[in-house]
Formats: sequence, structure tokens, C-alpha cells
Amino acid sequence: MRVGFLGAGLIATYHSKSLRRSGAEGPCGIVRAGVFDPNTDRAAAFAAASGHTVCDSEDAVLDSCDAVYVCTWTNEHPRLVAKAAQRGLHIFCEKPLAVSLAAAQTMAAVVNASGVTNQVGLVLRRSPAYLWARHLVTQPAAGRVMAVVFRDDQFIPVQGHYGSTWRGDKNLAGSGTLLEHSIHDVDMLRFVVGDIARVNANEANFHGLDGIEDVVAATLTFRNGAIGTLTTVWHDNLARPSLRRVEIFCERRFIVIEGDDWFGPVHWTDADGAEHTLQGEALEEVATPLVDGDLNPDGEFVRAAVAGLPAWPTFDTAVDAHRVVDAMYTSAHAGGSSVQVES
Repeated sequence: MRVGFLGAGLIATYHSKSLRRSGAEGPCGIVRAGVFDPNTDRAAAFAAASGHTVCDSEDAVLDSCDAVYVCTWTNEHPRLVAKAAQRGLHIFCEKPLAVSLAAAQTMAAVVNASGVTNQVGLVLRRSPAYLWARHLVTQPAAGRVMAVVFRDDQFIPVQGHYGSTWRGDKNLAGSGTLLEHSIHDVDMLRFVVGDIARVNANEANFHGLDGIEDVVAATLTFRNGAIGTLTTVWHDNLARPSLRRVEIFCERRFIVIEGDDWFGPVHWTDADGAEHTLQGEALEEVATPLVDGDLNPDGEFVRAAVAGLPAWPTFDTAVDAHRVVDAMYTSAHAGGSSVQVES
């Protein structure tokens, strides 16, 4: 299985290292194929560190591989995914899929019609912290979910170690913190709490980047009756890493996810007064049986591709998150009015 990369930036490097850590390369017969990036220095550095071969074009990469990672800026995703699907290549595409819901839906239709293994970079679906929180929520002892408070903040990624200057250009990114970052959060709200029926949202722009909002606050009404809030912020405090805090109120259980997105800790308090905390390796141990396959998303992608089996989360999963994000933008552009989520 020859694996190629389109894009050689921070997120491509993350997936390359994650694939190495997964232990799947040897057993799956993985061959590091071509990599292309418009920044030739970045492509050369990526190749030197990973064992890939620098190619002089996208087509050269696509011709060199059986599976491809699409890790470019967002507005290039639809075009590159279509080219890969036409060749019958298995596709891992970073999130968000596209700058609009319509484009994301088209992408999902393209990969589904091609029959290739497809996976999207909504990697928190394999996070021990969120898997364990979902387990706690779904236990009968918790009762019904009543409310959730989700806060996500990071420094705006046009600076610092992200160095993603393209995220300040709406033509490349589409929009700001909600689409480019917090589509993860929307996906986790759906994964842990349930489907979202209606949203109200407001946005702000402190950095003055055209079309790139840096604050969004939204209220969500879930189909199961729960109410939630999502606040996402891109600030300038480089001393503060990307951080999430989630509080979930069930009838008889209170759950908090904080600290590291992967290893927690996760705290919960039950109606009998018992308090619990899991984090690190202990959290990973209890969460592993809750997932189909391994916790490593890249290892599972290549294993599925080699076997010709479906991977997850799929493009269809991402489209469901795009529907919620699209409704939030519609609400924000209408002054915070209530908008039904497309089903």
C-alpha cells in the first residue's frame, strides 16, 4: 500500500508521525510514496523526516500511490479529492471538507460513488477522553442529558507554531474559528450528546481579517431535548495552548472534560456523591474497548484501505457536522435568529 501526501505542513506532519506511531506500517506493507507542497522547502523537510519522495506536481503524487492524505488549505480539498477518487485512490481528507456545505456534500457523493475507503480528520472520535465521556453519558445511571457547556480557545493559527497564514485568507479558508477549528467541537457535541435540531449563533471579528471570524457563541437545541452552548475563540495569547473544557449535566451525573484533548482528565460526580477521575494511561485503558479498532486514526485508515474495508469517521460524518456549522453561520448572519439544522 503506497501512501502519498498532498500538503506537507503541520497537519501532514502530525498524520505522518501518527502513522509511524500506529505500528501499522510493517504489518500493512506501507510504502512511503510521493509528497507535494507548493512550498518546496517544506516538502523537502517533510520528505527528509518521513521517508517520502518529493514530487514536482499533484499528479505525480497521485500517480505514485494507492492511498493519499489531502492536507492542503481548505478550498483545495474538493478538487484534489475528486482527482484522487477518479484514480480509485483511498482518501484521507483533513477537516473541514470544504468551505461550504454544498461543496462538502458533493465531495461525499464523489467518494461514495467511487467506492474507495474514505476517512476525514475528525480525530477526536478516537480520543479516550471523549469516548469515555460518551460512555458515561449513555449509562442508565446518568439519566437523561440536560445541558452541555463547551468552550474552546486557541491563539489564532496564522501565528505561532501553526504558521498557517492561509487561515487569514477567506478565499483559502472559507471562514474562521467555527469552520476551521470548531467543526471538531460540533462533531463532538453530536457524538457525545446527540443530534442537533436548532441553533442560534452570534459572531465577532477582533482581528479585522476579512471574513475570518474569531469569536462565535452559539446555543444549541438537541433532538433529545438537551440544551447546549458552544463558545469558540481565536485570541492572541501565545502562552495559552489550544484548550477545551466541556461540562455535561445529566439528571444524575455531572461530567467534566478538561486539560488534554486525548488524555484528559475526565471527572464525574454521581448523585450518591461519589467523585471519580480518570486520565492518562488509565483513561486510555478503559476507553480502548469502546472503539472499533485502534485509537490511532491513521493506523486504522491504512488498515482499512489495505483490507478494502470502510474506515471512519467518513465524509458523510463530516457532512453532518458541516450542516450544523452552516446553520450557525446562517443564524449569525441573520443577527442570531433561530435556524433549523438541515436533516
